[in-house]
Amino acid sequence: QRMAQPRITDVKVQVDIFPKERDFAFKGNYWVKNKTKEVIDSVMITLSEDAEVKKLAFNRAAKVVHQNDDLSTRFFRLEQPLQPGDSMKLDFDIFYETKGFKNSGNNTDIVYNGTFINSQYLPDIGYSENWELGDDDTRKEHDLKPKERMAALTDSVARQNTYISSSADWINFEATVSTTPDQIAIAPGYLQREWQENGRRYFHYKMDSPILNFYSFLSARYEVKKDKWVDKDGKEVAIEIYYNKGHEYNLDRMIKGVKRSLDYYTANFSPYQHRQVRILEFPGYQTFAQAFPNTIPYSEAIGFIAKVDDNDPEDVDYPFYVTAHEIAHQWWAHQVIGGNVQGGTLLSETMSQYSALMVMKKEYGPERMKKFLEYEMDDYLMGRSMESKKELPLYKVENQQYIHYNKGSVVMYALADYIGEDRLNAALAAYIKEVGFQEAPYTNSLDFLRHIKQATPDSLQYLVTDMFENITLYENKADEVTWSKQKDGRYKVKLTVDAKKFYADSLGTERDARMNDYVDIGVLARKKVNGHWQDVTLVMQKKRLSAGKNTFEFVVNEKPEKAGIDPFNKLIDRNPDDNVKKAEEKKAA
Repeated sequence: QRMAQPRITDVKVQVDIFPKERDFAFKGNYWVKNKTKEVIDSVMITLSEDAEVKKLAFNRAAKVVHQNDDLSTRFFRLEQPLQPGDSMKLDFDIFYETKGFKNSGNNTDIVYNGTFINSQYLPDIGYSENWELGDDDTRKEHDLKPKERMAALTDSVARQNTYISSSADWINFEATVSTTPDQIAIAPGYLQREWQENGRRYFHYKMDSPILNFYSFLSARYEVKKDKWVDKDGKEVAIEIYYNKGHEYNLDRMIKGVKRSLDYYTANFSPYQHRQVRILEFPGYQTFAQAFPNTIPYSEAIGFIAKVDDNDPEDVDYPFYVTAHEIAHQWWAHQVIGGNVQGGTLLSETMSQYSALMVMKKEYGPERMKKFLEYEMDDYLMGRSMESKKELPLYKVENQQYIHYNKGSVVMYALADYIGEDRLNAALAAYIKEVGFQEAPYTNSLDFLRHIKQATPDSLQYLVTDMFENITLYENKADEVTWSKQKDGRYKVKLTVDAKKFYADSLGTERDARMNDYVDIGVLARKKVNGHWQDVTLVMQKKRLSAGKNTFEFVVNEKPEKAGIDPFNKLIDRNPDDNVKKAEEKKAA
């Protein structure tokens, strides 16, 4: 596991996709380099199951000294060890054949129309924890101790790898992909050449800068919609959406999402590193989108055939939002990538959530964000109730979706509100400048928090600690809300709220926390905006609250509909539905 291994530096591959037969093949080579200070005399190679190996050989004498077909691993002993700083080539020729029909577990990555295969099917170099038994009950059957989900965030050895790949750092990438004449095949990179030969259609792609060892290949009978985005300096970025004919419903939403995202991220974080953005539809066997370098496979089920009701102000524009999230990964993963330790997905998934939320807020307004944050809050609370091992604070998240997606959304949205969006974005830009495109050891959440704390006023440092380093829950409630009309036509609003804060440990045990926190106290009206009824803020002020009852009075110009504490659910509240209460008229005595 700790044995020194060479790292992939260059990938050149020909991929042949046979949709009708549902087969595919890889033929090509890696250049691998000894980046360690040790001499390497043995190399471990792992293949995906069902791989038929036709060739797997180095360009120097080596022999297989151990082979485990159950784990698809081979150990090569080099006759001439690889010295520090030296490189060698690995040639491979691998075929994947679909044989008959399985009772279950059929491979839907390779299909008649809409193939989506990724780099997991190519040879992996070195030891990977992904092959270890992960389920604690299964490990117990084999007399193994429970397995930690991730290494500690300060583990210096684990930080030599990204959480995406243990075989490489940044690689040079080139691919030629062939398919049937009626389909378009796509890989990351820029199209160098397209041609037809012997009844096959070929596409040659090449990246112009190093990328992560994380790439994909797609083939389908695509239609293509094209557009472009131009930055403030006149640089053009080509936008292409590859879609199945008949699935035109949300193409304009996606293109708008790309443009708004590029506007925001380049203005606030750093330049976009590519000259194109491509979104590619794949079948609804899976329901996700995934960001590869300048290439975003996107399930038909969550974007292309999604129905968005523009007449419902509480409906979330998911095609726009998911697009913004995936574009954000071109920064948060493909510029800043965390080490393979706790907190790694805070730096990619949480930050992509935050980035997309800011784009959504700019496009639809803060009032429209309330419903989305409610969804995120509910999913976080549900997720923590179903945790099978232990919940950890956000900065130590162990690839737990309910933490890095759902809790992360609420936390980052609140942080931007408390310290200011511009101040937060400046800290993030400085963080990207410090660690973007770095080599090992890779960044961790402590680096991230250092920048966040530097940007946070002393009076709000408690908030960073609560949000990232503790598991903090509130139980805030609006107790009583009344209004009375004044002689000048305005309205006096009196509200009493109850505030409470808890800290929870990893097993869910809670204890009361001392509270001296800034919390939103707000008064809302109900009125039509652009023809739709929605809540409109009359007053929103941050008040410093102690635990227990707190009473406030405001005078507003319009009749209040409701009021309460943290009405837009910016804090993690165990019961967010009782944060606001309908305002009742206070009758004269």
